Amino acid sequence: MKTYTLDEAEDRLIGMKGTQDRDEYEFELKLELIGDMIRTARKKRKLTQEQLGELVGVKKAQISRLENNTGNVTFETVMRIFNALGAKLNLKLKM
Repeated sequence: MKTYTLDEAEDRLIGMKGTQDRDEYEFELKLELIGDMIRTARKKRKLTQEQLGELVGVKKAQISRLENNTGNVTFETVMRIFNALGAKLNLKLKM
């Protein structure tokens, strides 16, 4: 049985880097990681989704959708959430 590295498996199963399928996969993965970071920071500060929503000015359902990567959210909302949590967000833009 042949073994593959993670990169090789992603290339074979999802598509090569730069293809639309791969870009969509990586985008979804990043959104999921953001949701996980928000959930972790919220729990560390002992806040419920409802409490965080109140701090940010959104409903509990929007916090839940973001944490579970099941809905669209604006960049502005993500920034407001990280600000409410007292978290810093570093962005790296490649062109």
